[in-house]
Amino acid sequence: MGMAPDASLSDDEKKLFPLKTVANVITLFESILKRTTEPDLALLSIIVGCIENTLTCNHQILGGAKSTVLPTAIDETSEKLITIAPIRREDDFPEIEWSTVEALYVKFRAVIKSSVDLTHYGCPQFATRELIKRVSDVIWNTLTRSYYKDRAHLQSLYSYLTGNKLDCFGVALAVVAGCQVLGYHDVHLALSEDHAWVMFGPDGKETAEVTWHGKGNEDKRGQPVDPGIQARSWLYVSGNPVICSRFTEVASLVSSINPSITATTDSLEVASLQQSLLWVLYDTGHLTRYPMALGNLADLEELSPTPGRCPCGQLFSQAIEVARRCYGNSHVYPYTYQGGYFYRNRMYKEALESWANAADAIRSYNYSREDEEIYKEFLEIANELIPFVMKVEGSGHSARSILKDSECFAHLLRFYDGICQWEEGSCTPVLHIGWAKPLVNTISKFDSQVRRHVVISSKEQEEKEERLVDSEVCGKAAEQKARLGSTALAALTDLCGRTVLSPAFFLGSDIKTGSDSQAFHTLTISGTAASTDSPVKMMNKPKLYLRSHKMAGLKDLLLSEKLNTHAISLQLTAQSQVQLGGRKLRGEEAKDAKQEGREVNLSRSKRTRKE
Repeated sequence: MGMAPDASLSDDEKKLFPLKTVANVITLFESILKRTTEPDLALLSIIVGCIENTLTCNHQILGGAKSTVLPTAIDETSEKLITIAPIRREDDFPEIEWSTVEALYVKFRAVIKSSVDLTHYGCPQFATRELIKRVSDVIWNTLTRSYYKDRAHLQSLYSYLTGNKLDCFGVALAVVAGCQVLGYHDVHLALSEDHAWVMFGPDGKETAEVTWHGKGNEDKRGQPVDPGIQARSWLYVSGNPVICSRFTEVASLVSSINPSITATTDSLEVASLQQSLLWVLYDTGHLTRYPMALGNLADLEELSPTPGRCPCGQLFSQAIEVARRCYGNSHVYPYTYQGGYFYRNRMYKEALESWANAADAIRSYNYSREDEEIYKEFLEIANELIPFVMKVEGSGHSARSILKDSECFAHLLRFYDGICQWEEGSCTPVLHIGWAKPLVNTISKFDSQVRRHVVISSKEQEEKEERLVDSEVCGKAAEQKARLGSTALAALTDLCGRTVLSPAFFLGSDIKTGSDSQAFHTLTISGTAASTDSPVKMMNKPKLYLRSHKMAGLKDLLLSEKLNTHAISLQLTAQSQVQLGGRKLRGEEAKDAKQEGREVNLSRSKRTRKE
């Protein structure tokens, strides 16, 4: 076990205080990140938390600025909702004194060290579950007795040390920072898309809950996360979280910065600070395995592009590439980030594809009530964003756009297919009539020619076709055998009528028969190939494989010339499919699907996807 990191700064770093500008903070972070020693999480969380809270909490908007607050703006077509960050005066930035930061840091160290007697844990080289549970209890027991959900600015140690308040991410960060104070370097954050726990031990593979998720779940602290993974809960991303190094933990505390002052107003200084710090971490390679932070940076770049930097669209794509390459496509938010970006920029076909890809990622999970955040995300997409797209595209000059595109219809079906498969095997139903009505209305926007242009297959259909093919092949085989048998008999009769019977006929009969058998085999395979390959030869027709039972059962209804909306609604909301076997039996299907294709959210500020 090493010594606890020294919170004192170098003389050059101390000269940066008081911190008066974003540039001062960037310079300080750059200096700390260049050190050979690991960064001090408590120190950095206190600094950024102090700035964030000072500029956002209970802040009176000044009247003398050029433009203090710009409310949510709606363009002339009401198509695109955008939040414009307010412009604030440079002298709004608070002066952060080193003495203030140091006092808070000393307080945090005192809380941890006075409450955790290391002699009770044998002072091992690596942390134990009991030690981590103790640190978690210390943080938990010093919080105010209130329940915080979706409250901003409670994720930093500044909030903890000045108000005894933390959200779930803040608790997890505080536990890791506490273990760092005690000198344990093996305890690190593990981040899913809406939850956090810790990894520890000699090989860094042991897991422990240290925070809550939802009301009444605090008793999980200290327990491994294996049950959540085995239950196929999205909350635990199939055991594919972002496992942090100390530098990635710095990225997580930066990415959790929340610039919001109100629901429609951001602090320009806080957003600029977050954006600049994320670029520092990007340039030093600490975002290369962090999809959520890349998506957060992309959101900030969309609002305020940095000259000379790659465009936000490229960052959204990078986040998806990382999620696929490093995490088995088990993360959903990279796709919804990208889908929101396309939606806000009226790239509706691309948005539909991104949302379908998001549903492909969710299909391998079992829905549970702990998945509230991602449920709300999909519900908003299905019941607000997609219907709005259909309304816009179905009117005026846009009426001949995506509604005439069968690929868009295929994306829509794939989106709902993923949602339906998410529901299968889950104890809690996902779909209800509130989902069915928008789906039916959306499908009705596509005429029958567009819908029928999509080549849809499913497991049930394939099995049916295989039975038909087998029956056809057997029939052809019998016919072929009969034909070959007649040919052989005719040849024998002809030869028997000759004066001299050729011994070669009898000696070579096996060779002859073998040749004919090979010919028969070729004919059979060829016939089968023609039967199964014929749909593939249909050019320019999008092909879709439906994996959920509900959507597969809807195939004929979806492609019919006249839609039976009542039957579609009944099939979509039927609860009989929820308990199929009690658990998904998807295996390779889910794996193939993956290849195709917010408490305060742990790694992003709370901007709605419609802004």
